[in-house]
Amino acid sequence: MVSTSYPADLNDWRGLFIRHLTDALARRKDLRVSLWAPPGEVHPDVIQVASAHETTFLAQLMQSGGIAHLLRSGGVRALVAPLRLLMGLRAVYRRSDADLYHVNWLQNALPLPNDGKPLLVSVLGTDMQLLNKPMMKSMLRHVFDRHPTVICPNAGWMVKPLEAAFGKVAKVRFVPFGIDPMWYAIPRAETPLAMPTRWLAVTRLTRAKLGSLLEWGEQFFNGQTRELHLFGPMQETIDLPDWVHYHGPASPEQLCRGWFPGAQGLITLSCHAEGRPQVMLEAMAAGLPIIASRLPAHENIVFHGETGWLCDSAEDVGQGLQHFENMAENHRAGDAARAWVGREIGTWDDCAARYTNLYQQLIHRASHD
Repeated sequence: MVSTSYPADLNDWRGLFIRHLTDALARRKDLRVSLWAPPGEVHPDVIQVASAHETTFLAQLMQSGGIAHLLRSGGVRALVAPLRLLMGLRAVYRRSDADLYHVNWLQNALPLPNDGKPLLVSVLGTDMQLLNKPMMKSMLRHVFDRHPTVICPNAGWMVKPLEAAFGKVAKVRFVPFGIDPMWYAIPRAETPLAMPTRWLAVTRLTRAKLGSLLEWGEQFFNGQTRELHLFGPMQETIDLPDWVHYHGPASPEQLCRGWFPGAQGLITLSCHAEGRPQVMLEAMAAGLPIIASRLPAHENIVFHGETGWLCDSAEDVGQGLQHFENMAENHRAGDAARAWVGREIGTWDDCAARYTNLYQQLIHRASHD
């Protein structure tokens, strides 16, 4: 498995889903997992295969905000870092004795050697922007044509565009990520919450990720009857108004134990190219209704009036807030959200089982080609 994002520990928000996935795969008795990723805590059965030089580079990449952030920032580093990354990937692929490659993010498949080994590529929302780059689709098709390949988006809405781009050289299968069991175990308050009510926003702080939150939210969060509590790392310089309670980055444990149980719900008005936002799924597993901007990624998991509220305007936001501050409606939607996530997504062990089934299919296919 290769990934350009990986958390230092469970309190690190960066690439935490890769840690959970790798741990779940390592818990299986029918797999041996080798990992090429930035340094961090790993399951004792995971074999770390990055060289000392590669580990140093990957750590620096994480400290810089990741490869996507560097590319958006521009400058010399935006030119040098991708080349160094591709060289590192090519080196680890060439020395690998793995039976199968599991590659996270499409661009990390570009340096694969022509060795015919089975390939599974996990695709996230940011990958869809990558496909608009000149020659990217044709370069990836060239790679996929040389390997038995399954492309696995983590959101159903990505299946059709990926099939249109790569359906002739790869299979496309939607594979949802899992959710840590601790989110399912969060109790909800059985009585009306104390005033002011608390709404949570958990996101990286960029203009695209915040979207219309500051513009539309000002008229609704006055601090007397309703508060907005914002969590996440400041990745762009953004002046936050006084009515926003900003807490900086928070670990999953802090959110799970300290904030989610007493929250009214989660709000996200992102206009970012989302895949399937993990924090939204975790909030749903915790029984929280979601107020969200109307994006394909949000429409895929938030069902208007049932598990949350989809918004095209400030007026929609106000209606959603008022609707879910009725505690009967709040609990009804929260229970529906938790049931849907449990049924459709499950845990990281469920996710690992989905991937393992595809690994077996790919290896069987490769042995018969």
